[in-house]
Amino acid sequence: MKPNAEPLASLPVEIPRKRYFAIGEVSEICGIKPHVLRYWEQEFPQLKPVKRRGNRRYYQYDDVEMVRRIRSLLYEQGFTIGGARQRLREARAERIEAAAHVLQPGVPVAASRSPAAAASRKEKLHDIRSELEDLLKRWPV
Repeated sequence: MKPNAEPLASLPVEIPRKRYFAIGEVSEICGIKPHVLRYWEQEFPQLKPVKRRGNRRYYQYDDVEMVRRIRSLLYEQGFTIGGARQRLREARAERIEAAAHVLQPGVPVAASRSPAAAASRKEKLHDIRSELEDLLKRWPV
């Protein structure tokens, strides 16, 4: 663990349910100094706080969760910044793959990426579009 980081166990377990958090609040909630958060914004494309007047950063709930995930990867699991970045990319790909499997439950994930599956989806979308165009012709807006 890094010397400047508090153990995760000593941090608040729950993130308050708010729309926006200032950088100081995120710093306290996650046990990370503000300058480290600003650095992580440059290193992790997933971390994009909203910037308002005077370049003030406002983190949303998902951003705070991402900071905690990054902190865990770096300080507790021992990843380098490059390794943590790669792990976050892999986790995102896994979530996308799982979502695709939920949308097409009977189809294996590898088969859903095949050219035949893509052609089938394209054909279905074309049919849906044709139906919608026919409906629009029947009922003028």
